[in-house]
Amino acid sequence: MDKWIGALVAILVLAVIAWLMVRSWRRRAQRDSVLSAYPVPASRGATTFEAEILYVATTPVDEPLERLAVQGLAFRGAGRVEVMPEGVALRIAGEPVSFIPADRLTGAATASYAIDRGVEPEGLIAISWIAATSETTEAGPPRVDSYLRARYPGDQARILRAIDDIAAAPAAPRPEQHESEASDD
Repeated sequence: MDKWIGALVAILVLAVIAWLMVRSWRRRAQRDSVLSAYPVPASRGATTFEAEILYVATTPVDEPLERLAVQGLAFRGAGRVEVMPEGVALRIAGEPVSFIPADRLTGAATASYAIDRGVEPEGLIAISWIAATSETTEAGPPRVDSYLRARYPGDQARILRAIDDIAAAPAAPRPEQHESEASDD
């Protein structure tokens, strides 16, 4: 009899944990339903770099332990990264293609950890970009980091270089136009 009570309690605890996990994921998906990547452009230039990757997660910028449920980027998986003059395409197995236009890329850097993945120092690539949103907020457009791991040695540096080559440079403030102090001589 005691075995049955113990088994029943264990099943009940597991059921509650599973219910809490499902409820949590649904809330996260609802919260992040306003965020998305961009549509893949109909006409694209030639791919300048392509590599196999392991996609890890997308998080708010500088918050690598807070997963976002961005459509097409919600789950880990194997995939490919394609860099072209128009932007970056992430093709993750079982997900629709996620596209990040070059003018929405803010850069790429190395990272050591993200939600559910810790690796050797600087073993991940963090692509920083501005997500598409269906709502406007006072805080401005949402900035996010998407974490990747290059599958083959040497690809990490090439991915970083390819993304940095097309990433939009932030607009620098310019002084008002004044007459030049240079002489006409």
